[in-house]
Amino acid sequence: MPSIKVMPSGKVYEYEAGDNLLNVLLAQGIFVDNPCNGKGVCGKCRVRILDAEKINDVTETELKLLKSEELASGVRLSCLVAADGDLVVELMQKERKHKVLTSGYMPEFEFNPDIIKKAITIHKPSLEDQTPMEDQIKEQLADMGAVRIPLDVLTTACFKEGTYTAVIYEDEAGIKSLMGLEHGDTSDIIYGCAIDIGTTTVVTSLVDMTTGEELVHSSMINAQKHFGLDVLTRITYELENPEDGIAKLQTAIVDSINDMLTDVCEQAEISRDFVYQLSVGANCTMMHMLLGVDAKAIGKSPYAPIFVRARDIEAAEIGIKVANGARLYCLPSVSSYIGADIVAGAYVCELHKADENVLFIDIGTNGEIVFSDHGRLLSCSCAAGPALEGMNISSGMRAAEGAIEDVVITENGVELKVIGDQEPIGVCGSGILAVVKELVKNGFVKAGGAFLKLDKFPEGDYRLGMMEVDEAGKRAFVMTEKPEKLLITQGDVRQVQLAKGAILSGFYALIRKAGKTMEELDKVMVAGQFGAHLPADSLIGVGILPEEVRDKLVYVGNSSKTGAHMALMSKDVKREIEELAHHMDYMELGASPDYERLFAECLAFPVQK
Repeated sequence: MPSIKVMPSGKVYEYEAGDNLLNVLLAQGIFVDNPCNGKGVCGKCRVRILDAEKINDVTETELKLLKSEELASGVRLSCLVAADGDLVVELMQKERKHKVLTSGYMPEFEFNPDIIKKAITIHKPSLEDQTPMEDQIKEQLADMGAVRIPLDVLTTACFKEGTYTAVIYEDEAGIKSLMGLEHGDTSDIIYGCAIDIGTTTVVTSLVDMTTGEELVHSSMINAQKHFGLDVLTRITYELENPEDGIAKLQTAIVDSINDMLTDVCEQAEISRDFVYQLSVGANCTMMHMLLGVDAKAIGKSPYAPIFVRARDIEAAEIGIKVANGARLYCLPSVSSYIGADIVAGAYVCELHKADENVLFIDIGTNGEIVFSDHGRLLSCSCAAGPALEGMNISSGMRAAEGAIEDVVITENGVELKVIGDQEPIGVCGSGILAVVKELVKNGFVKAGGAFLKLDKFPEGDYRLGMMEVDEAGKRAFVMTEKPEKLLITQGDVRQVQLAKGAILSGFYALIRKAGKTMEELDKVMVAGQFGAHLPADSLIGVGILPEEVRDKLVYVGNSSKTGAHMALMSKDVKREIEELAHHMDYMELGASPDYERLFAECLAFPVQK
């Protein structure tokens, strides 16, 4: 069997001859950026072949996506390499620290958790008092009403005289069950976790359920990135791997959650055996993949998910390692593209209680929008695409160290803000939006989205020194020359233009469907990982949101995790969130009258005065 040596670690792995190189590396848990899931279209999965006994020739796709100097130095796209013998590969990427949003606005609410603990005393039976231990437990819990005692609690407990703590869970029907018995009085030790599973990032917070205080948090990039960076690519992976695709995607996210649980428990110096409940907000696809439910139906017409209702199960059912009998609560969705993360956000922002016209928007790969007309909720989802998260951009990357996150263009040059104050290696979503806003503002790009031709600039114009034209006559803006040249191409501008057209048209379509005008809006609430890093100047300067809402913007942070936190701490919140989801209407943009014309109108960038 041939082997592959991976540099710079020097580790050697065996593989099946003829296997795809990207799959070989991913199977070993080796990080290779592959946004398109090995389809050969993103050009991101670069590796350098240092030595190879037998390897396929460079493909036509690689000739298009790789520079001549890269090809000369042995750089290949791993998804297009099939090897038949021993080879040595050098990795060209490394995992970087990512900028992940973990906090958000939280309204006041009453604590009413469905996990409670009570200390009890077990005495040793005697000839005079032969009360069974199960009956002793029931007698001491009698003030709580009927408490079911499952057989597994009795079979796993080692009963001796002394103090114990009963851990009790109350389900949605009000039925109480004994989850476990702990030695000693641990009644004041109750922990839970609020989790937000995004397509790109995952955030876990450890919460003291006796006080509601968030103690520590952990965040990471969603490990399902190995199977594609967006939901449709991951759904395609399920389709193309019918035997184990669903299981692999589930394992990836469950392992991530277990790793973060280890992290938060170590930070707080507690045992994970004291974590009794987890509450999860996620989009509909991520929720399916977490629970191991087939998500393929979400990716094809009529886009009907397998389930949207809330789920309350034992965490151990899907392999999450916490206390015995611990519960996993998954918040409800509305439809395939209005998931539990958006329902959580609508609840946190109290849209169902609003006495004004409020618009809530979560900007990402999909732009989910909810409009509250004095508490009546109408929602839609628009396919913004991955450009606003740095993907499908020639120099794009996720929001990690080395990513340009802000750009200012002046007559004296280009000013860059880089995550981690490092040398720039690419541009993330907030950066691409900032630079396009600056290109529009400074007249590099016309309202129709095209770069101005160089001969249209006045002689000696400072902008001429920031532009370049390649051999094919294609114009591009030069962000920086060091440490390597990073460009914004015409194609990059078009990607942002399509994203902004999708979001703005959804915004207008929803307002019109509700019979309102832009002037009647009282508030616009911006949520999510991406939205939190976007100032009004970028949102409005590019035209994602109209000028009329500039003074009405409110940033609410990670409302998905906040909603999960509130559900963790209150069974009343759980029921109210489920009720809200049930009464949220959804409109399909494609079926909206004149939507195509509206979308075309919304493609134009704001006219600079």
